[in-house]
Amino acid sequence: MLKRFSLLFIIFFWANLLSAGDDFCGLRNNAFQQGESISYTIYYSVIGLYINAGAATFSVNLEKLNNKTVYHVTGSGTSNSSYDWIFKVRDLYESFIDTNTLQPLKFIRNVDEGGYKINENISFNKDQNTAISSKGIQKIPACVQDVLSAIYYARNIDYGKYNPDEKIPFSMFLDNEVYNLYIKYLGKEQIKTKYGIFNAIKFRPLLVKGTIFTGGEKMTVWVTDDANHIPIRIESPITVGSVKVDMMGYKSLRHPLSSLVEKR
Repeated sequence: MLKRFSLLFIIFFWANLLSAGDDFCGLRNNAFQQGESISYTIYYSVIGLYINAGAATFSVNLEKLNNKTVYHVTGSGTSNSSYDWIFKVRDLYESFIDTNTLQPLKFIRNVDEGGYKINENISFNKDQNTAISSKGIQKIPACVQDVLSAIYYARNIDYGKYNPDEKIPFSMFLDNEVYNLYIKYLGKEQIKTKYGIFNAIKFRPLLVKGTIFTGGEKMTVWVTDDANHIPIRIESPITVGSVKVDMMGYKSLRHPLSSLVEKR
Protein backbone atom coordinates (compact mmCIF):
# COMPACT_ATOMS: atom_id res chain seq x y z
CA MET A 1 0.00 0.00 0.00
CA LEU A 2 1.07 3.61 -0.14
CA LYS A 3 3.86 4.57 2.21
CA ARG A 4 2.35 8.07 2.44
CA PHE A 5 -0.65 9.69 0.86
CA SER A 6 -2.46 13.01 0.75
CA LEU A 7 -5.59 13.97 2.65
CA LEU A 8 -7.17 14.51 -0.75
CA PHE A 9 -7.69 10.79 -1.20
CA ILE A 10 -8.47 9.66 2.31
CA ILE A 11 -11.76 8.31 0.99
CA PHE A 12 -10.09 5.65 -1.11
CA PHE A 13 -7.81 3.59 1.10
CA TRP A 14 -9.86 0.91 2.83
CA ALA A 15 -9.37 -2.84 2.64
CA ASN A 16 -10.48 -6.36 3.57
CA LEU A 17 -10.03 -9.78 1.99
CA LEU A 18 -13.18 -9.87 -0.18
CA SER A 19 -13.84 -10.28 -3.90
CA ALA A 20 -15.38 -7.58 -6.06
CA GLY A 21 -19.15 -7.62 -5.65
CA ASP A 22 -21.86 -7.31 -8.27
CA ASP A 23 -22.29 -3.60 -7.48
CA PHE A 24 -18.79 -2.97 -8.81
CA CYS A 25 -19.26 -4.76 -12.12
CA GLY A 26 -21.48 -3.42 -14.87
CA LEU A 27 -22.97 -0.29 -13.31
CA ARG A 28 -24.07 2.49 -15.66
CA ASN A 29 -23.46 6.13 -14.85
CA ASN A 30 -26.51 7.96 -13.55
CA ALA A 31 -24.78 10.14 -10.95
CA PHE A 32 -22.40 12.58 -12.69
CA GLN A 33 -21.85 14.34 -16.02
CA GLN A 34 -19.35 16.30 -18.07
CA GLY A 35 -18.48 19.66 -16.59
CA GLU A 36 -19.09 18.68 -12.98
CA SER A 37 -16.67 20.23 -10.51
CA ILE A 38 -16.65 19.85 -6.71
CA SER A 39 -14.39 21.69 -4.27
CA TYR A 40 -13.43 20.76 -0.71
CA THR A 41 -11.72 22.33 2.28
CA ILE A 42 -9.48 20.15 4.42
CA TYR A 43 -9.34 20.88 8.16
CA TYR A 44 -6.76 19.58 10.63
CA SER A 45 -6.95 19.39 14.42
CA VAL A 46 -4.55 18.41 17.19
CA ILE A 47 -6.34 19.73 20.31
CA GLY A 48 -9.95 19.85 19.12
CA LEU A 49 -9.71 23.15 17.21
CA TYR A 50 -9.86 22.64 13.44
CA ILE A 51 -7.75 24.85 11.18
CA ASN A 52 -8.05 25.29 7.40
CA ALA A 53 -5.07 23.25 6.18
CA GLY A 54 -5.69 22.71 2.46
CA ALA A 55 -8.04 22.37 -0.48
CA ALA A 56 -9.04 19.77 -3.06
CA THR A 57 -10.97 19.88 -6.33
CA PHE A 58 -12.51 17.09 -8.43
CA SER A 59 -13.66 17.66 -12.03
CA VAL A 60 -15.08 15.64 -14.94
CA ASN A 61 -14.71 16.19 -18.70
CA LEU A 62 -15.45 14.13 -21.82
CA GLU A 63 -12.44 13.33 -24.01
CA LYS A 64 -11.14 10.77 -26.51
CA LEU A 65 -8.57 8.13 -25.55
CA ASN A 66 -7.45 5.78 -28.33
CA ASN A 67 -10.60 6.73 -30.30
CA LYS A 68 -12.83 5.80 -27.34
CA THR A 69 -14.98 8.34 -25.52
CA VAL A 70 -13.93 8.55 -21.87
CA TYR A 71 -14.58 10.53 -18.74
CA HIS A 72 -11.37 12.36 -17.88
CA VAL A 73 -11.60 12.77 -14.10
CA THR A 74 -9.07 14.97 -12.31
CA GLY A 75 -8.43 15.32 -8.59
CA SER A 76 -5.98 17.91 -7.28
CA GLY A 77 -4.99 18.71 -3.73
CA THR A 78 -2.75 21.35 -2.14
CA SER A 79 -1.79 22.36 1.36
CA ASN A 80 -2.29 26.01 2.25
CA SER A 81 0.85 28.03 1.57
CA SER A 82 1.04 29.17 5.20
CA TYR A 83 1.49 25.53 6.26
CA ASP A 84 3.84 24.44 3.48
CA TRP A 85 6.81 24.76 5.80
CA ILE A 86 5.26 22.05 8.01
CA PHE A 87 4.10 19.63 5.30
CA LYS A 88 3.83 20.72 1.68
CA VAL A 89 1.34 18.87 -0.55
CA ARG A 90 0.97 19.26 -4.31
CA ASP A 91 -0.96 16.28 -5.70
CA LEU A 92 -2.56 15.58 -9.06
CA TYR A 93 -4.52 12.41 -9.88
CA GLU A 94 -6.11 11.64 -13.25
CA SER A 95 -8.30 8.75 -14.38
CA PHE A 96 -9.64 8.04 -17.87
CA ILE A 97 -12.86 6.04 -17.45
CA ASP A 98 -14.86 4.10 -20.06
CA THR A 99 -18.25 5.84 -20.33
CA ASN A 100 -20.06 2.52 -20.93
CA THR A 101 -18.56 0.34 -18.19
CA LEU A 102 -17.15 2.91 -15.72
CA GLN A 103 -13.92 0.89 -15.71
CA PRO A 104 -10.60 2.82 -15.78
CA LEU A 105 -8.51 2.67 -18.95
CA LYS A 106 -5.64 4.88 -17.79
CA PHE A 107 -4.47 6.27 -14.46
CA ILE A 108 -1.90 9.01 -13.78
CA ARG A 109 -0.58 10.02 -10.38
CA ASN A 110 1.86 12.87 -9.67
CA VAL A 111 2.33 13.23 -5.92
CA ASP A 112 4.59 15.55 -3.94
CA GLU A 113 3.94 15.27 -0.21
CA GLY A 114 6.56 16.66 2.12
CA GLY A 115 9.29 15.80 -0.37
CA TYR A 116 7.96 12.27 -0.98
CA LYS A 117 7.25 12.04 -4.71
CA ILE A 118 5.44 9.53 -6.91
CA ASN A 119 5.05 9.73 -10.68
CA GLU A 120 2.94 6.91 -12.05
CA ASN A 121 1.28 6.17 -15.40
CA ILE A 122 -0.81 3.01 -15.74
CA SER A 123 -2.68 1.67 -18.77
CA PHE A 124 -5.39 -0.95 -18.24
CA ASN A 125 -5.81 -3.58 -20.97
CA LYS A 126 -9.36 -4.82 -20.45
CA ASP A 127 -9.08 -7.46 -23.20
CA GLN A 128 -6.20 -9.21 -21.45
CA ASN A 129 -7.02 -8.07 -17.89
CA THR A 130 -3.59 -6.55 -17.32
CA ALA A 131 -2.22 -3.29 -15.93
CA ILE A 132 0.85 -1.92 -17.71
CA SER A 133 3.26 0.52 -16.06
CA SER A 134 6.97 1.24 -15.75
CA LYS A 135 7.06 -1.54 -13.14
CA GLY A 136 5.94 -4.12 -15.70
CA ILE A 137 2.74 -5.98 -16.55
CA GLN A 138 0.46 -7.09 -13.73
CA LYS A 139 -2.54 -9.42 -13.98
CA ILE A 140 -5.74 -7.81 -12.68
CA PRO A 141 -9.38 -8.87 -12.15
CA ALA A 142 -11.93 -8.20 -14.88
CA CYS A 143 -13.54 -5.56 -12.65
CA VAL A 144 -11.00 -3.31 -10.95
CA GLN A 145 -10.80 0.39 -10.08
CA ASP A 146 -8.03 2.90 -9.48
CA VAL A 147 -8.09 5.27 -6.50
CA LEU A 148 -9.88 8.02 -8.43
CA SER A 149 -12.27 6.03 -10.62
CA ALA A 150 -13.47 4.15 -7.52
CA ILE A 151 -15.28 7.12 -6.04
CA TYR A 152 -17.16 7.87 -9.27
CA TYR A 153 -18.13 4.23 -9.59
CA ALA A 154 -19.24 4.16 -5.96
CA ARG A 155 -21.47 7.17 -6.53
CA ASN A 156 -23.63 4.96 -8.76
CA ILE A 157 -24.29 2.29 -6.13
CA ASP A 158 -27.93 1.88 -5.13
CA TYR A 159 -27.49 2.14 -1.36
CA GLY A 160 -31.21 1.55 -0.88
CA LYS A 161 -30.58 -2.16 -1.52
CA TYR A 162 -28.48 -2.51 1.63
CA ASN A 163 -29.14 -2.79 5.34
CA PRO A 164 -27.00 -1.06 7.98
CA ASP A 165 -23.67 -2.84 8.60
CA GLU A 166 -23.72 -4.62 5.22
CA LYS A 167 -20.41 -4.54 3.30
CA ILE A 168 -20.12 -3.64 -0.38
CA PRO A 169 -16.87 -5.15 -1.76
CA PHE A 170 -14.75 -4.15 -4.77
CA SER A 171 -11.19 -4.45 -6.10
CA MET A 172 -8.62 -1.69 -6.61
CA PHE A 173 -5.24 -1.58 -8.35
CA LEU A 174 -2.62 0.55 -6.60
CA ASP A 175 1.18 0.49 -6.38
CA ASN A 176 1.32 -2.52 -8.71
CA GLU A 177 -0.91 -4.60 -6.44
CA VAL A 178 -4.58 -5.60 -6.37
CA TYR A 179 -6.42 -4.81 -3.13
CA ASN A 180 -9.77 -6.33 -2.21
CA LEU A 181 -11.73 -3.58 -0.48
CA TYR A 182 -15.14 -2.77 0.93
CA ILE A 183 -17.49 -0.03 2.04
CA LYS A 184 -19.51 -0.68 5.22
CA TYR A 185 -22.93 0.92 4.82
CA LEU A 186 -24.20 2.50 8.06
CA GLY A 187 -27.57 3.93 7.03
CA LYS A 188 -28.92 7.46 6.66
CA GLU A 189 -28.84 10.55 8.86
CA GLN A 190 -28.98 14.33 8.74
CA ILE A 191 -25.59 16.06 9.08
CA LYS A 192 -24.47 19.67 9.50
CA THR A 193 -21.38 20.66 7.51
CA LYS A 194 -19.57 23.91 6.80
CA TYR A 195 -21.69 24.22 3.65
CA GLY A 196 -25.08 23.43 5.18
CA ILE A 197 -27.41 20.77 6.55
CA PHE A 198 -27.86 17.64 4.42
CA ASN A 199 -29.82 14.43 4.37
CA ALA A 200 -26.96 11.99 3.95
CA ILE A 201 -25.92 8.39 3.38
CA LYS A 202 -23.30 7.28 5.87
CA PHE A 203 -20.62 4.61 5.52
CA ARG A 204 -17.33 3.58 7.04
CA PRO A 205 -14.29 2.17 5.21
CA LEU A 206 -11.83 -0.21 6.82
CA LEU A 207 -8.52 1.64 6.41
CA VAL A 208 -5.17 0.10 5.61
CA LYS A 209 -2.60 1.09 8.21
CA GLY A 210 -0.09 3.63 6.90
CA THR A 211 2.10 6.50 8.07
CA ILE A 212 -0.90 8.85 8.43
CA PHE A 213 -3.83 6.55 9.27
CA THR A 214 -3.81 3.99 12.06
CA GLY A 215 -6.01 1.49 10.24
CA GLY A 216 -9.33 -0.09 11.17
CA GLU A 217 -12.89 1.24 10.84
CA LYS A 218 -12.21 4.71 12.23
CA MET A 219 -13.04 6.91 9.23
CA THR A 220 -16.61 8.01 8.54
CA VAL A 221 -17.89 9.32 5.19
CA TRP A 222 -21.19 11.02 4.35
CA VAL A 223 -22.54 11.43 0.78
CA THR A 224 -25.66 13.26 -0.36
CA ASP A 225 -28.88 11.28 -0.11
CA ASP A 226 -29.94 12.20 -3.63
CA ALA A 227 -29.12 10.98 -7.14
CA ASN A 228 -25.70 12.75 -7.15
CA HIS A 229 -24.17 10.88 -4.17
CA ILE A 230 -21.42 13.48 -3.79
CA PRO A 231 -19.19 13.25 -0.68
CA ILE A 232 -20.00 16.13 1.67
CA ARG A 233 -18.12 15.23 4.86
CA ILE A 234 -15.22 12.94 5.82
CA GLU A 235 -13.88 12.59 9.36
CA SER A 236 -10.97 10.50 10.58
CA PRO A 237 -8.34 10.34 13.30
CA ILE A 238 -4.78 10.22 12.02
CA THR A 239 -1.47 9.35 13.64
CA VAL A 240 -1.27 12.82 15.19
CA GLY A 241 -4.61 14.61 15.54
CA SER A 242 -7.58 14.28 13.20
CA VAL A 243 -8.85 15.54 9.86
CA LYS A 244 -12.21 16.72 8.56
CA VAL A 245 -13.02 17.34 4.89
CA ASP A 246 -16.11 19.34 3.85
CA MET A 247 -17.63 20.01 0.44
CA MET A 248 -17.64 23.79 -0.05
CA GLY A 249 -18.74 24.33 -3.65
CA TYR A 250 -19.95 22.67 -6.83
CA LYS A 251 -21.10 23.30 -10.38
CA SER A 252 -22.84 21.36 -13.15
CA LEU A 253 -24.23 18.55 -11.03
CA ARG A 254 -26.25 16.05 -13.04
CA HIS A 255 -29.23 16.23 -10.65
CA PRO A 256 -30.64 18.87 -8.29
CA LEU A 257 -28.99 18.87 -4.87
CA SER A 258 -32.27 17.84 -3.25
CA SER A 259 -30.54 16.50 -0.12
CA LEU A 260 -29.62 20.05 0.96
CA VAL A 261 -31.99 20.97 3.79
CA GLU A 262 -30.48 24.36 4.67
CA LYS A 263 -27.50 26.28 3.28
CA ARG A 264 -25.26 28.03 5.81
